[in-house]
Amino acid sequence: MKAQLKEITTSPNSSLKIKVFEDKEFKAQWHFHPQYELTYMIQSTGIRYVGDSMHSFERGDLVLVGKNVPHSWKTIDSKNEYVKCVIIQWDEKLLQGWLDKPEFTEIKSMLEKSSQGLYFDYQTAISIENLFISIIDEPPFKQLVSFLNILHVLATKSTTQLLAGPGFGKDLSTKESYRVNVINNYIKDNIHNKHSLEELSNKLALSKEGICRFFKKTFDKTFSNYVNEYKITLASKLLIETDLSVSEIGYNSGFNNLSFFHRQFNKFKKMSPKNYREQFKGL
Repeated sequence: MKAQLKEITTSPNSSLKIKVFEDKEFKAQWHFHPQYELTYMIQSTGIRYVGDSMHSFERGDLVLVGKNVPHSWKTIDSKNEYVKCVIIQWDEKLLQGWLDKPEFTEIKSMLEKSSQGLYFDYQTAISIENLFISIIDEPPFKQLVSFLNILHVLATKSTTQLLAGPGFGKDLSTKESYRVNVINNYIKDNIHNKHSLEELSNKLALSKEGICRFFKKTFDKTFSNYVNEYKITLASKLLIETDLSVSEIGYNSGFNNLSFFHRQFNKFKKMSPKNYREQFKGL
């Protein structure tokens, strides 16, 4: 469970690491590595953490994580779906020399922005799903060509959203990363219970004041805001993928007071739950 620097190696005949991850759920805790990482979700739903951000994910989710940016994907088991995604990882040196050429101007800019994590719009992601599926079994040279084609499409055709805040401290210690993992698992496992700073402080061997300082330093938000943001992220996922009523979703997301649920949803999503659901109809 202890977070640490992940070692990523490629095969002797390839500059890329390309893999299909398939399992009942994501295993990786909050972690980082010096390689860039592009993840395309073929199947599964849950909550995605990149830096100090959290968002729901589903099929078609496509995210580029820059060097040393902490990240993890957590499965929320509402459909009992297996996870299936394509992950492409590469070292900075792969594109050294190329990025200064005019043909790579847009790609260079995109990679620079990935230091905060980049989310690509659903329509563009779905339109190149076949590229992610076919690249898996291609020989190394064709994989490299397909990889550059994917980067070019994303850099020139897509609409992007920055994920982590500009002030996010990426150089977290192993101890700090471990704390984030404990906190995220505690919130997920106690979604229907009152979250107790005292209980969490016992798990982390920190005072309640120490936990509050840690949240302010790491995420620039209070513990209660972080918990409510998690609940709203879960609620937004349920609004998109289920036919449950707004009231049922509020309760299933850990809110016992529906008025408070509506206020928090408006705070984080800048719209009502009903309007949020309407946005995704027909997609």
